[in-house]
Amino acid sequence: MKTDIHPEYKAVVFRDLGSGELFLTRSTVSSDKTVEFEGETYPVIDVEISSASHPFYTGKQRIMDSAGRVEKFNQRFKNFGGSSK
Repeated sequence: MKTDIHPEYKAVVFRDLGSGELFLTRSTVSSDKTVEFEGETYPVIDVEISSASHPFYTGKQRIMDSAGRVEKFNQRFKNFGGSSK
């Protein structure tokens, strides 16, 4: 195997922005931001969703309709339900 071609593989903390959970793992990804975790300082990578906040893993369904999209859709197509004859 060639030397000096592989990225550095080190401990990194991933922070779930949805739940605030922290996960320590090893990765080749790097970051300038750091966080203290279990008494040590590690680079931190913020992620939008992880197993701590994803509905498939938590069993909780979150309804995200911040812009009222369902209501806008229903209003737009309320008269569209006609027959196909």
